[in-house]
Amino acid sequence: MLKPLRNGPTVVRTMPWECAETSRELLLNREWLVTNGLGGYASGSVSGAITRKYHGILIAALPAPLGRMVMWSHVSEFLRFADDDVVSLGAEERAGGQLLLEGADYLREFRLEDGLPVWIYQVRDLVIEKRILLPHLQNTVHVSYQMTAGSKLPKLELRPAFHFRHHEAAVDQGFSAPYKVTATEGRYEISGSGRRIPPLRMRLHGRETGFTIAAARIHQVVYRTEQQRGYTYEGDLWSPGFFQVDLAQQSTATLIGSTESWDIIDVLNPVVVLASERERRARLLAQAAPAAREGLAAELVFAADQFVITPAGRAEDAARAHAAGDEVRTVIAGYHWFTDWGRDTMISLEGLTLTTGRLIEAGYILRTFAHYVRDGLIPNMFPDGKKEGLYHTADATLWFFHALGRYFERTQDEITLHLLLPTLVEIVEAHLRGTKFNIHVDPADGLLVQGAEGYQLTWMDAKMGDWVVTPRRGKAVEINALWHNALKLLAGWLRQVGENADAQIYEGHARRARTSFNERFWFEAGGYLYDVVDAPEERTSARPEQGEACPSADDACRPNQILAVSLEHPVLEEGRWRAVVDVVQRELLTPFGLRSLSQKHPDYKPTYHGDLRTRDAAYHQGTVWGWLIGPFIDAWEKVHPGEKTAARAFLERFPEHLGEAGLGSISEVFDAQEPHVARGCVGQAWSVAEVLRCWVKTA
Repeated sequence: MLKPLRNGPTVVRTMPWECAETSRELLLNREWLVTNGLGGYASGSVSGAITRKYHGILIAALPAPLGRMVMWSHVSEFLRFADDDVVSLGAEERAGGQLLLEGADYLREFRLEDGLPVWIYQVRDLVIEKRILLPHLQNTVHVSYQMTAGSKLPKLELRPAFHFRHHEAAVDQGFSAPYKVTATEGRYEISGSGRRIPPLRMRLHGRETGFTIAAARIHQVVYRTEQQRGYTYEGDLWSPGFFQVDLAQQSTATLIGSTESWDIIDVLNPVVVLASERERRARLLAQAAPAAREGLAAELVFAADQFVITPAGRAEDAARAHAAGDEVRTVIAGYHWFTDWGRDTMISLEGLTLTTGRLIEAGYILRTFAHYVRDGLIPNMFPDGKKEGLYHTADATLWFFHALGRYFERTQDEITLHLLLPTLVEIVEAHLRGTKFNIHVDPADGLLVQGAEGYQLTWMDAKMGDWVVTPRRGKAVEINALWHNALKLLAGWLRQVGENADAQIYEGHARRARTSFNERFWFEAGGYLYDVVDAPEERTSARPEQGEACPSADDACRPNQILAVSLEHPVLEEGRWRAVVDVVQRELLTPFGLRSLSQKHPDYKPTYHGDLRTRDAAYHQGTVWGWLIGPFIDAWEKVHPGEKTAARAFLERFPEHLGEAGLGSISEVFDAQEPHVARGCVGQAWSVAEVLRCWVKTA
């Protein structure tokens, strides 16, 4: 009989808690996340308080047009002893929005075991472990409690609270009431007034279980993070009553919530679910690159798993893929509010799948997106609950070539190469002749132009109403670096299959683009690259070496130029690599990535905070982006070959960050100035992917 890969967790991150010495703010500002491989998740603060509209015990990924729905918001946990003493283990809301962190007095430790959250409470001589997990590919959550020490045998009371709504909806919207409760032989169903919303099915496993109907509305729950971000922050929850179960040493009580059918819910008991998930996570670690099986990299292997999903609700796509013997996979760009984005998927693919040994899924992702190509473009993003993507992006399709290049180099998958080559040729031809959003090659110089009024087509895509913060219309530096790289990759693939004549054509386009790039983009006075040339909305900059003005060139020092060096086929001539890398290191590098704009620029914003308009104004005007550390290290190593130890030093602050914000993951952005506070999404795919990839390559 084969033995399991291992008996217990091997990767543990601990957050000790001394209630007398540590501010309780820590429990509110540290967040945990568990996902289900469908885009659904459970998440909250370590305290148990729901501080975001996205927090909940179960946010289910439901078929379109529903999308991700908050199905189970909160659970209040009480221990009732024989002497009638009652102890709360969590955070409780009181009338008027008062928040009581009663559980902080009893919390002794919070930790992640192979990425899964565990709380340790001590009440009198009683020690209780609480765990939350979501069975893979199910909209189901298991909340388990195990008594590991103690002589007293209390009852555990669990009061679930609900507010069925889309996870993006304001906290005062959705189906707060009325709800209907149906009970049949230990099975309970909570139904809302929305006709299309499935019921939440609940069941309690344990000794001497029961349920007491005691309906109550919890008024004015305050979502403090939403308040800080300038959104609606007060809403009501509804509870039908409470579950009760006897606790005993080494026995486990598990409350299950699910939108699946009872047949699926009942097929695996909680013990088997936990063992199965541990085995799945052991396989994730075993198949990853050897350098990714311990320490920071191992933690990031589990973080990476959160983003690779089988999208719920795209039945037509799944049917098409299954008919061809394939599967649909995609990448969630970030938790909590992003869906799958083409650009983020392609930038993330190497770190999330190739570094982690998930080569088959990498192929699924690439073939999935190949089927989404329209007018020579892959989708920018899929709105939540929608089946059709939006195509307003100039760079996602070019990053597709980069991702394919990394995949083919690693796998030598000639079948996929032959399958996708016609699509890749059509993509390039569409760019040469012109496609949507004014994306076209300028016949005068062979450089790629992009931009349409009112659209933000590059990765610097902040927009508030009609205000496009960084329009970057014209010939953007990274777009043309990616364009040159795509042409070179395509030519190489065509030669590989014997299409030498066509390969020469695209080599010719690449040579012309490279010649023009080096003539047009070098900013001699600054010793770096213009961010955009032929940009109608940007100011004029001087080119002293020519003694004349350079019309419509933006000389803002931005990180986009690093791609002219970092990509597999650099568009910048080698003699200027070091100058660009040195400027980027001096002006933009921080311990958590690159600033999006030099501190010397008049539009520079040092912090990313406040309401939506204030945040958008800073999003790409100084704010640090974690994913950019990857291209920077790639470029830095080209001018400092063999210096792996020095390259690894650029990542030395990330292990510390995994204990902040989203525990075990890497945030979307950071403030541009010290102490570089983490902002935005608490877990971002390309941040995790690029740090993991670079950590392994610098091992």
